Amino acid sequence: MAESTFQRWVRGVPSSGDDVDCGNLEVGNEAGACSHQKFRKLLLFSGNDYLGLSTHPVISKAAAKAALAHGMGPKGSALICGYTNYHILLESCMADLKSKEDCLLCPTGFAANMALMTTLGSVGSLFSTRGKPLKDDRVAIFSDALNHASMIDGIRLAERQGSVVAFVYRHCDMSHLNALLLRCPMKKKVVVTDSLFSRDGDFAPMGELSKLRKRHGFLLVIDDAHGMFVCGKNGGGVDEELNCESNVDLCVGTLSKAAGCHGGFIACSKRWKQLIQSTGRSFIFSTFTRVPIAAAAHAAVILWPKRGLGVEGPFGNGCRTSMLSPESLLQVASPLVVGSEQKALQASGLFQSLFLSLPLEIWVPCTAIRPPAVPPNSCRLRVTLSAARTLDDLKKLTAALSECINFRDIIAHSTNGHTRL
Repeated sequence: MAESTFQRWVRGVPSSGDDVDCGNLEVGNEAGACSHQKFRKLLLFSGNDYLGLSTHPVISKAAAKAALAHGMGPKGSALICGYTNYHILLESCMADLKSKEDCLLCPTGFAANMALMTTLGSVGSLFSTRGKPLKDDRVAIFSDALNHASMIDGIRLAERQGSVVAFVYRHCDMSHLNALLLRCPMKKKVVVTDSLFSRDGDFAPMGELSKLRKRHGFLLVIDDAHGMFVCGKNGGGVDEELNCESNVDLCVGTLSKAAGCHGGFIACSKRWKQLIQSTGRSFIFSTFTRVPIAAAAHAAVILWPKRGLGVEGPFGNGCRTSMLSPESLLQVASPLVVGSEQKALQASGLFQSLFLSLPLEIWVPCTAIRPPAVPPNSCRLRVTLSAARTLDDLKKLTAALSECINFRDIIAHSTNGHTRL
């Protein structure tokens, strides 16, 4: 990035990039930016490219080949411009990977959740002759308290349709969920949950959810954004890892994290796919996934089972999303919860001061994670590790962190898996 932008960032000064003068941009410049600007190369420790696939040569070549042959492809919604062979192949591979009958591609993981939730909101209306569903025709959606914002926003939008009633159960609390299910008089019930919660790094209790599904007969929907490619023998995600694929009715996921590409998907039955295509607003009214992106994602799905990732980092093919840990940065751990916003900002300031004083080529997220992303008084710092990082990279990271934090002074105690300062 431009040195001027970097200096603004580490000092906490907002920058829109206007400080970079690109008037003399050179086409084909290796840096991809202005030749007369001073730039700084950084190691990123805050992205979601868990396996380093975003720069894998096989995936890069697939995207480049498709772009050279077709440009960016059809530019419009899937229903208007139709599918290409690239999209069909990707959906077929994703359905196989998730052990589902079919799969629907969406522009993003956020759009996938929005499309599914609004479709659930339309189900009650489908059974109503007057357009407005009766109480017995409405759908009850039970959502984990720490579900991703895309699920929450989708449920809120579905509620506005008048055919959905939402219930929030305490995070991973199956006793609370069971009590809510028992008290609910509605016949159509749906439970939605993240499979691997990025905020705290914990798994949903899939075994207990499967038992409750059998007891109450609800539809089980999971968001496996952080699990795909990272969990499971074949990279199928948390449901494969925990051997409960048959108990998951619909699985939402993303191609923007471990797959190293972009986009979202819903793995489901053919009938559910047709229903979402007809009623999922964020699918219907969004431009479809670009052809080079679909080609790259298809290459990633094909590449992973062959274990041909070519990743030289210390995690290799077994890399998992990891949070900053006082014991070791080389183990999967929990976030550093610093408590109040003031404490989080102070800790963030330590990082900012470090980058100004030391000649390091590391970029750790200096911004503290605060409400509404996390509950009050649980603000935290998080570092994401990637298989693309080498052991030397991690040594640089730990050296930088040791300048900011005295880990021996950290008081660790277990509170939902958190580590607190």
